[in-house]
Parts: sequence; structure tokens; C-alpha cells
Amino acid sequence: MSIDLTTATPVGHSWRVVDIVVAGVLGVAAGLVLWAWNGPGFAWYGAMDAVTPGLGGLAQGLWLIGGPLGGLIIRKPGSAVFVELVAAIVSALLGSAWGISTLWYGIAEGLGAEVAFLIFAYRRFNLPVAIISGVLAGAGEWACELLIAGNAAKGLTYNIIYLGCNMVSGAILAGVVAWLAMKALARTGVLNRFAAGREAG
Repeated sequence: MSIDLTTATPVGHSWRVVDIVVAGVLGVAAGLVLWAWNGPGFAWYGAMDAVTPGLGGLAQGLWLIGGPLGGLIIRKPGSAVFVELVAAIVSALLGSAWGISTLWYGIAEGLGAEVAFLIFAYRRFNLPVAIISGVLAGAGEWACELLIAGNAAKGLTYNIIYLGCNMVSGAILAGVVAWLAMKALARTGVLNRFAAGREAG
């Protein structure tokens, strides 16, 4: 399989009603994933951190998936932030361990994911861009924890390891998984009103 960073897809920047509706549905679905991941994610996080503090970041990826998924499918400015924030709201309402602060994480992760699509002017939506989106979502999550969760007090070594692990996990569990999910949804025909669906045809 060849990967081409130069392949560009023209995209209009105006949101349609269908964009808003589908982004909302994606946000709810991603929120359910976030909530379901709390148990296994926390277990994995704890096990990795027990090996080396900071390795727990390898568990973060699925908590970041909303942003890359929204950007890949909706392809409009703000779509990554919108979907990740809706996901955070759903997760908080279902009983996220972070409570209302989940919303701050959603904004930070969504902004990180959004930057990847902005860099490519909302014209490229291939696997490398999805991976970059996941990486930057991981960096956004790390920055949020640094500022509001007290991670700055854990020292430089911890934060370097944690940032690297967040970005690796974001690349795979958010970026690659979101791209695969987009492709799977496109094959079903439910995305036919979107460029993501038409490209699969």
C-alpha cells in the first residue's frame, strides 16, 4: 500500500446540517468508547506506570479518538474539536473519573487533533494525516495534564516519557484506529454524503 502525503481533496469550509448531525452522532459514539475504555484503560495505565512512571501514556490513545475521527469524516474547520468535545461531554455524563474536567481534556485533545488538519488546509485526509492528528491529540492531552492535573510537579524525566508515550499511543489507537474506522464506515455506505464515503466507492 502506498502512502501519499500529496494527495489533496478539495473541501468546502461551510458546515451543512448533515455535517452537524453526523458530527454529533460521531461524538456520542466516541463518548461511549471513552467511557467503555475507562476500566481497561486505567488498568493498562496503572500496569505500565508501575513498570516505569510515564509509560501509562501508552494507554491514552482510545481516549483521544474523537478528534481524528471527526476530522477525517466531517472535514470542516472545527470538526475535530466538535466531535472530541461532544465525546467528552458524553463521557462526563456517563460518569467519567475526571468529572467535569473531562471537558477541558476534550477541548485540549480536540485542538491538538484539529491542528493536523489545519496544517494541510483541510485538503488531505489520508493515513499519515490521521496519524499526525493522533500524535497532536496526545500532545494536547499531555499539555492539559501538565497545566491542570499537576503533572509539572512530577519532574522532567516523567513528563518527557509521558509525552512520548501519549504521542505514540495517539498515533496508533487514535490516528490509525480512526482511519480504519472511517474506511469501515465508508464501505457500509453510511458516509455517501461525505467525501470520505465517495472516495471508498
